[in-house]
Amino acid sequence: MNRYEILNQVYTNKVKTVIQENYRIKTIEIDHRMDCLPGQFLMVWIPGSGERPMSIGNADPLTISVANVGKVSGEIVNLVEGDRISYRGPFGNPFTIPKNAKKILCIGGGYGVVPMYFLARKAKEAGVNAIAVIGAKSENDIVWEKQLFVVCERVHITTDDGSKGKKGTVMIEVNELVEDVDAVYACGPEKMMAAVAKLCREKKKFCEVSIERIMKCGVGICGSCAINGKLCCMDGPVFTGEEALAMEEFGK
Repeated sequence: MNRYEILNQVYTNKVKTVIQENYRIKTIEIDHRMDCLPGQFLMVWIPGSGERPMSIGNADPLTISVANVGKVSGEIVNLVEGDRISYRGPFGNPFTIPKNAKKILCIGGGYGVVPMYFLARKAKEAGVNAIAVIGAKSENDIVWEKQLFVVCERVHITTDDGSKGKKGTVMIEVNELVEDVDAVYACGPEKMMAAVAKLCREKKKFCEVSIERIMKCGVGICGSCAINGKLCCMDGPVFTGEEALAMEEFGK
C-alpha cells in the first residue's frame, strides 16, 4: 500500500481497553492488529473535530496514549471501552536498529516514552537488550514505567523535582549509560533530544530522534510539518542525530 492508498484508508474499530496512566494521560488499546513499526504514527480522527497525529505504542493490540491538551485530544480521552475510533496510518519512517547492535538505550521525555516501549519490545524480540531512561517533571507525570520494565534490562527514572529517581534531566543518567550501548534513541522535548544527539556525536554513537511538528495530512501534502526543508511526516518523524543537528530549528 503506497502513501496515497494509506491516505484514503480510514480504519474504524472498537476501543478495547482504556488505561488511566496519570492525571491527564490515558492509554487506549484498539481492537486491531496493525502492520507497523516503532517510530511510526497514526492520524486519529474525531468526526466534526479533526485529526491529530499519535505515536504508536504497540501493534497488537494497536495502542496509543493521549494527553488531554485540546479539542481533539479531549474527545479522545473521553472514549470508553466499546466506543469506536477512526484513524489512518501507519505513517512516517520508523526507528532502525543497526545489525551489529547488542544493546540500545531508549530515552523518553514525557509521553515521548510511548514509542520507546514499542522500540524496546521489538529489540527484545530480535535478541537485542534495551536500557530505558524516563524523564518527567514529577512522579505524577511518569507514564509507561511498568510496561518498560517488562521489555528492558533496566529502567532509570529522572524527575525535575526529584520526587522519583534522580533529580534533574535525563542527561544525568544518559551521560553514564551511553558508553555501554551501541545505539541511542530519543523522543520527547527537543532540547532534551538535542542534548542527546550532541552527546552521541561526541561519543560517536549511532543516534536517532523523533521530531514532532504540526501534522495535518500525514503524507506530505499540506507542508505544515516542515523543518528546514524536511517534512516530518515523510522524511521523519525519525531522523538520525546528525540529520537533526543540521537543522537550524531543531532544539530551539
